[in-house]
Amino acid sequence: MTFISPALAAEISNGAKIFEANCASCHIGGGNILISQKTLKKEALSKYLENYDSDSIEAIIHQVQNGKNAMPAFKGKLSSEEILEVAAYVFQNAEQGW
Repeated sequence: MTFISPALAAEISNGAKIFEANCASCHIGGGNILISQKTLKKEALSKYLENYDSDSIEAIIHQVQNGKNAMPAFKGKLSSEEILEVAAYVFQNAEQGW
């Protein structure tokens, strides 16, 4: 059993809402409808996000802020707090296997 602090649980809950509104159209269920091998599963994130294995949350934040290839940048659309919350949500789900 994994203990999740109340603060992290709140971030993940808010992150789920932000993900649903901004990310799920391409990444439903942790997948990727545009580039099928670049999912949000832990193994894929480890392979294609720089520094994922050493600082997972920061690697996800960087990707969300800056985008890459078909993925748009969300730096101007989402606040820093919202990006952190969605990164926590993606990380938690990647760790649990979506």
